[in-house]
Amino acid sequence: MSADGRRGDRTGTVEAGRTDVGVGVDMNVDVGGTEAGRAAEAGRAVRVVLADDERMVRTALRVILDAEPDLKVVGEAATGAEAVSVVRAARPDVVLMDVRMPEVDGIRATEQILAGMAEPPRIVVVTTFENDSSVYDALRAGAAGFLLKRAAAEELVGAVRLVARSDSLLYPAAVRALAAEHARRRPAAPPWAARLTDREAEVLRLVATGLTNAEIAARTGVGRATVKTHVAAVLAKLGARDRTRAVVLAYESGFVGAG
Repeated sequence: MSADGRRGDRTGTVEAGRTDVGVGVDMNVDVGGTEAGRAAEAGRAVRVVLADDERMVRTALRVILDAEPDLKVVGEAATGAEAVSVVRAARPDVVLMDVRMPEVDGIRATEQILAGMAEPPRIVVVTTFENDSSVYDALRAGAAGFLLKRAAAEELVGAVRLVARSDSLLYPAAVRALAAEHARRRPAAPPWAARLTDREAEVLRLVATGLTNAEIAARTGVGRATVKTHVAAVLAKLGARDRTRAVVLAYESGFVGAG
């Protein structure tokens, strides 16, 4: 990563000296109806808040993101409690949230932000290990996805754009693996399952495999607008804020099998 933030050097990582990544970003972007998505379509830069107790990590993230013309860091926080205050004041589109921070951890901060704002940002938890149980706790709390601290600069930028602008899952295979690991072993039908139409149930199962709206449309032979309507109905019936939460519920309830 270039020390002065020039865009010519994109080989850096959040963790200095590491370029390996455990998961990849699905860049098949399907623009959704989020506030961030509408802002992106209108040409406004995606606003980002960084929450991490390590100043060097926040600095590295800022240098990478601010080098992009469509991304803008609008605030930083060193604790979970500070993150809640900064997010409420700055009203960003995306928050990169460290899981482990003093005072209030990233999971509790995520819960407080999502519960306390009418139009909350998309929250991506930043972690060292993708199989950390705290990552799953953050997804259950409402995080839109997670990002490894060893991710390359290109993946960081791609992840922020993806969660801000799309209906795709961030790292679908990894999210499915985490959800499947915590799935019920002897599932019972969740109460919301009976409220789904056959088509909505099919769409939920396809969402749980990580497919985008465009891919679901191709698979089912219906239009993308129709798929978007079905997805919205599924989220409403599950009481899920986004696709990630719907996938967690689908696996956790046993609606989608872990196998």
